[in-house]
Amino acid sequence: MDKSDLRSFTETISELVASVEEVSSIAKDSEKELFIEFSSLLNKLGLILSDIKDNKDVMDTVTIRKAIDSIRKELRRVKTLIKSHDSKQPSLWIKNVMQDLGRSLGLVLFASIDLHLEMKEKISALHKEFMNVRFNGSFTPSPSSGPSSRMSRPPRPCNEDEFVSATASDKEIEEEITEIEEERANLSIDDVVLQLKYGNDEDFNFALSGFKESIKQGLITDDWINEEGVILVLVNRLISCKPNNRLIILQILRKLASQDSGHQEKMADAASLSALVKSLTRDTEERKEAVGLLLDLSDLPAVWRRLGRIQGCIVMLVTMLNGDDSIASRNARKLLNALSSNTQNALHMAEAGYFKPLVYYLKEGSDMSKILMATALSRMELTDQSRAALGEDGAVEPLVKMFNAGKLEAKLSALNSLQNLSNLSENIQRLINSGIVVSLLQLLFSVTSVLMTLREPASAILARIAQSESILINQDAAQKMLSLLNLSSPIIQYHLLRALNSIAGHSNASKVRRKMKENGAIQLLLPFLTESNTKIRTGALDLLLTLSKYLPEEMTEQLRESHLNIIVNIISSSPLETDKAAAVGILSNVPISNKKVTEVLKKANLLPVLTSMTNSSPSTLSSVSNSLAEGVAGILIRFTVPSDKRLQLIVAQNEAIPLLVKLLSSGSLVAKYRAATALAQLSQNSVLLRKSKKSSWFCVSPSATAFCQVHDGYCIVKNTFCLVKAGAIPPLVQILEGKEREADEAVLNAMATLLQDEIWENGSDCVAKNGGIEAIIKIMESASVKAQEKGLWILERVFQVEEHRVKYGESAQVVLIDLAQNGDPRLKSTTAKLLAQLELLQVQSSYF
Repeated sequence: MDKSDLRSFTETISELVASVEEVSSIAKDSEKELFIEFSSLLNKLGLILSDIKDNKDVMDTVTIRKAIDSIRKELRRVKTLIKSHDSKQPSLWIKNVMQDLGRSLGLVLFASIDLHLEMKEKISALHKEFMNVRFNGSFTPSPSSGPSSRMSRPPRPCNEDEFVSATASDKEIEEEITEIEEERANLSIDDVVLQLKYGNDEDFNFALSGFKESIKQGLITDDWINEEGVILVLVNRLISCKPNNRLIILQILRKLASQDSGHQEKMADAASLSALVKSLTRDTEERKEAVGLLLDLSDLPAVWRRLGRIQGCIVMLVTMLNGDDSIASRNARKLLNALSSNTQNALHMAEAGYFKPLVYYLKEGSDMSKILMATALSRMELTDQSRAALGEDGAVEPLVKMFNAGKLEAKLSALNSLQNLSNLSENIQRLINSGIVVSLLQLLFSVTSVLMTLREPASAILARIAQSESILINQDAAQKMLSLLNLSSPIIQYHLLRALNSIAGHSNASKVRRKMKENGAIQLLLPFLTESNTKIRTGALDLLLTLSKYLPEEMTEQLRESHLNIIVNIISSSPLETDKAAAVGILSNVPISNKKVTEVLKKANLLPVLTSMTNSSPSTLSSVSNSLAEGVAGILIRFTVPSDKRLQLIVAQNEAIPLLVKLLSSGSLVAKYRAATALAQLSQNSVLLRKSKKSSWFCVSPSATAFCQVHDGYCIVKNTFCLVKAGAIPPLVQILEGKEREADEAVLNAMATLLQDEIWENGSDCVAKNGGIEAIIKIMESASVKAQEKGLWILERVFQVEEHRVKYGESAQVVLIDLAQNGDPRLKSTTAKLLAQLELLQVQSSYF
């Protein structure tokens, strides 16, 4: 609906009168005699409109409103024409305007059936004056003659009898309005240019549509387009007009560009190209037309240079290339390929994520182009997706070739690029397949001064390549790196340590690890523990930790007391959590049987350091905190061996038991396993350390809360290591109730300490009370054989209590029967005894 439909009739007419006065004033101010006379005629129209407003009761009809709106549109057009300083033959367009206004006025007259006679006569007189105006040096009210200057308006008689009836039907009036609108759309050539330059959106749209149709019909010549500067006009309007008009402009420009190379050159200046590039950011259809036009213009060398400099152009083209519209994507690809003949454009494309042109230059470009591309690639901040795209497009192979065969600058730029690409595992495999490992090692052994700058990126790439187990095909790589350790700069040492740690950590690297041990790797690494460079010390610690996992005996052979003290000092004073975790891990891997190491660590006061450090570490789980907790729990297994009660007492006095109980709930699976193992070792001595309730040598009477129902005596955690008083039973059961089974064996061993010969009945009640029996029955089908064996042992004791046998026997029988039939043969005898205990199997059964 038009905005005028929403206003009152009075407001509409008032605005129209104001518009007449404005146009009249503009015409009068032009100081041209022709326009001044035109202004006087318009003033008469203003007076008529004022009279119409005063008669609104009989004039406010739908038909009259349409006629009034037609006058409003004509006034808007004439305003544009008057303001234009380059309009041609003003007498002709003024005559046309006056006649259009006259016809609209005639519609008002003949739609006004109920208007009084005097008013009708005024409108009729002005209607005749407008319709019969002609120009012969001045306006005179005489019949017009000659053909109209409109491109396709037929001549029409203009006299008093044009409307033969004062009571014309609504249908006739509607048809006349439609005819006026159609004639307005059929503009003169002069009108087209004026409306294209200065018309508002509505008039501009009329002119644009007409112009497009005229081009289609071949009515517009290239000379006229050049003379009127139409291309520049269209490009200028492209920036500010509405979307539907922009689309038509682009279609017209594409048509013109296909007709004449001269038209293309007029669109190829920087300003025009910038305007076209803006259309790449708009809706789908406009983008499609814009990229098509730019592709048409790309045959011009100037376009290649200028487009690449326009901000956002290449980025938008790459976006369209990756878009869903197949036509736009295809045209964007063609345009990008055309623009890529300029190396700077190729670099911009790479920065936008389109790497094929860059890779092409790496393969086929001149030596300088290759260096340019490689240098730029080395400095780009690449995502993994970009690294993958570069690898898939074939960037690795030509870069390796540059490194192997190029001069110093080419080698350096290639290495730095490969270092950037090697952050992705797929590209690491491509590097290994290229055979670059041998070349990199040869470079590290080189003593040629000019090649020294290449050693750092080479060592960094080796560190990345070593992350892949495929590096093991180079069997002597690790040994060569070891031999380079003491001959290299700190940063190269750091990269070599990282590489060696990765190689040693591969599951299939047993031969390499054995060779490293034989070549004295551990002796070579231990001095690095006192290295002031923190990166190198961290690298050495990590590698020693890896070797200690696979070569614990060999590691222990090389560890002197001084080395152990250095490691303890790292644990107590290093500001780096990673170093602490690695140092603790090394000590946890030393065999427990080596009592000499235990004595050294006890003497070094390691226990209080461990408990203090672990209790103060952040509660949030991370790989470092997990590793630290796992290592601490591993060391505590060493300090809780059942054969050394005095050492266990030191552990308890240093608050290690609450720490172990905490790890049952918050640690990793490995930490839980180790914590349960340490607690089981402590609990084995609880029966011997308990204080009997009948004892008469208490200095102070113990509190009632200290009495333990399981051990039938007084238990204090720091003295008797009681799992019950330590609150360890609920978290142990929770582990069994969890989904992961790796810690079950250690948990069951801990629970089994509550069912020793002297306390088994009380222990059974405790396990049952905490839900342990249901949990054990539940895991029996999926646990390891050793865990199943310990679980059967516990159930055998528990089910000796009739209450527990009655309560849990039925739920256990299904699992036990399945275990007897399908379980490990080693468990059949124990399972059969348990079934007999539940009276589900004869004692004489062959299972025994």
